[in-house]
Amino acid sequence: MTRLKSFVAPISALLLTAAIQLHAGDIATVALDVRGMDCASCPLTVKQVLKKLPGVSEVSVDYPSHSAQVKFDPDKTRPSQLAKAVTDIGYPTTVKK
Repeated sequence: MTRLKSFVAPISALLLTAAIQLHAGDIATVALDVRGMDCASCPLTVKQVLKKLPGVSEVSVDYPSHSAQVKFDPDKTRPSQLAKAVTDIGYPTTVKK
């Protein structure tokens, strides 16, 4: 029985790791064109709004290029919803093609 336990534990860990990696594949990335940012604190505001949306896991906002990169779960939100949330706070935003 001890030999079986020593065999099962590593297999269980391997299966759990595989399941986590499969789920991680569900993450998508979108680039947004964010207009209207005119000061250094604007990207912080944009980032805060995006991070509050369901499914958003990572946000990077670049002031000089007026853009944002967002990693999100496409089962929980869509790029158009991300753009709308930023537009609604005063920064007209579109999804980059």
